[in-house]
Amino acid sequence: MDGAQTDQPTEKRDGPVNIIMIGMAGSGKTTLMQRINAHLHERKKAPYVVNLDPAVSKLPFQANIDIRDTVDYKQVMSEYNLGPNGGILTSLNLFTTKLDQVMGLIDKRASTTEYFLYDTPGQIEIFTWSASGAIITNTLASSYPTVVVYVVDTPRTASPSTFMSNMMYACSILYKTQLPFVLAFNKTDVVSHGFALEWMSDFEAFQRALQRQEESFMNSLMQSMSLVLDEFYAHLRVCGVSAMTGQGMDEFFDKIGEAVTEYYDEFRPNLQRQVEKKRQAEQEQKEEHLKRLMKDLAVSEGKEVDL
Repeated sequence: MDGAQTDQPTEKRDGPVNIIMIGMAGSGKTTLMQRINAHLHERKKAPYVVNLDPAVSKLPFQANIDIRDTVDYKQVMSEYNLGPNGGILTSLNLFTTKLDQVMGLIDKRASTTEYFLYDTPGQIEIFTWSASGAIITNTLASSYPTVVVYVVDTPRTASPSTFMSNMMYACSILYKTQLPFVLAFNKTDVVSHGFALEWMSDFEAFQRALQRQEESFMNSLMQSMSLVLDEFYAHLRVCGVSAMTGQGMDEFFDKIGEAVTEYYDEFRPNLQRQVEKKRQAEQEQKEEHLKRLMKDLAVSEGKEVDL
């Protein structure tokens, strides 16, 4: 019996990997997608690319699935009298109604494709905090190993205040998605991400950087937040990349590999526990309904019925 239990956990771990790219507008997220796409093509591992940004005017790569083929963003804005953000959100909602068809296409390519890449809107809150974004993310994660990559604009993060804002965003996305997470500092060909690594590993270094900038009420808040985020930094996968030069691509995929291992070791078992818990709750509910039915039948048994 014990031997059977020991053999059970062995799980096949050679399935495709979903990489969901999230980043603020201007962070170079889509350009980094193109670099990753080119990197994989060079290694004869052509990825399957999905564009989830309905408002993008031009893509630097060929998408296998493009939300713009399903939903006309400008028509949605006009028809529903919406602004830009409302148009993107509604377009995502409409696309989500076709998600079963999207998953069907992905399933067909799963046996021959190692990586599936997903480009999301630059208005990150629309994807990360919307119902449609959660449905897309959870559906992908329940099917295949899924990693969230948060892209940071390194030159714009060189000041402590913008750095802290980006880390707060990253932290909120991590805890909202609860998926394996990689923090990618982009544009390292312009500014090295070394300062960020130092601030994340050395609290006092961040304090010194704060003291060098102009005194404001935000400084004390950021000092407190840096202490709060200390635990977040300790378990964070970080890498520096350049969408322009391709610098850091090998390290990036090393981090992706670590995240996939975390998916199988932690996320997948937790998901299975949740599914089992839900199944047990449904079974208990059915048994309760059956008991009530049998009780009602026992009470009414033998009574005369008027015709």
